Amino acid sequence: MLRICMKPLERCLGRRSDGLMWNMDLKPHASGDYSIAVVQANSSLEDQSQVYSSPSATYVGVYDGHGGPEASRFVNSHLFSFLHKFSSEHGGLSVDVIKKAFSATEDEFLRLVKSNLSVQPRIASVGSCCLMGAIANNELFVANLGDSRAVLGRRVSVRKKEEVVAERLSTDHNVSEVEVRREVEALHPDDSHIVVYTRGVWRIKGIIQVSRSIGDVYLKKPEFSRDPVYQQFVNAISLKRPAMTAEPSILRRKIQPEDKFLIFASDGLWEQLSDQAVVEIVSNNSRSGIAKRLVRAALHEAAKKRELRYSDIKNIQKGIRRHFHDDISVVVLYLDHNKSNAGIARFKPSAVSCTNAPADIFSFNADSA
Repeated sequence: MLRICMKPLERCLGRRSDGLMWNMDLKPHASGDYSIAVVQANSSLEDQSQVYSSPSATYVGVYDGHGGPEASRFVNSHLFSFLHKFSSEHGGLSVDVIKKAFSATEDEFLRLVKSNLSVQPRIASVGSCCLMGAIANNELFVANLGDSRAVLGRRVSVRKKEEVVAERLSTDHNVSEVEVRREVEALHPDDSHIVVYTRGVWRIKGIIQVSRSIGDVYLKKPEFSRDPVYQQFVNAISLKRPAMTAEPSILRRKIQPEDKFLIFASDGLWEQLSDQAVVEIVSNNSRSGIAKRLVRAALHEAAKKRELRYSDIKNIQKGIRRHFHDDISVVVLYLDHNKSNAGIARFKPSAVSCTNAPADIFSFNADSA
């Protein structure tokens, strides 16, 4: 009886799975379907993700926090609102509108940090990668800060045989990439320690791998790193100018008939699986629960690297589990070109739909139980 009563709630909120996993099997957007899944590894979930859909536009957001969950949760609460505000004011979505939305989100988070610094100094060191996708008027926009990634599954013909290949749509702003490292070094010619190789990877100031984000105020505003209140908790950082930026990389392209689906995911997925491997999993399996399938495939790879079984990984508690894999957020968005009118018909003219993954999977599953 309890299971029967829970089914309507599960359709609205997604199903509980494996204690630290949450997913939404399949839900419609204006030109197809989408699937979303999240698995938690950190003590507090630092990934946040959401999908907004209306008859005229679909937005996807994946926000991978670091240093704590505050910045990713803030982006989750503010970015889409700014996108809607500026697109309404400027007559639709554009590259300029997206830049304004990212800038406004950064500015608002900076205000939050300033107002809370005296009571919560750690918030100056909290940040979030930010990956956003938007579809409007048959155009696709992908904007990102950091190393979350958007990948397109595109149909091609090879030797008269049809295949689906991966096309990366976003730029990884990570100093492990030679080009990104050189970009950061070129902006700081008088600082030989702007990028340091430490603990097996390249890091800005020996601290962080990503070069663009929302937040991380102490690495953008030198006055914060010198603030006496902040220095009670963190060592002072020698910084003459901002070491990071909130300027997004933005791609704009027309959606083509060969474009089959899009995958938006935090770097927790891409650490385990290649772009092409992810595209093949999506292409070769049914739609329902496809995001969850990708998360499970990543966990299988993480387990294999440690010579464990997937069932072993599932039994590891949050916090400790971060030693085996990162938080992972995945959104798969299907593009049904021949069904676009039918998709729009599924929405009333004034209706909108918004799916937000839980702010913390462990807490959500515990409450549901």
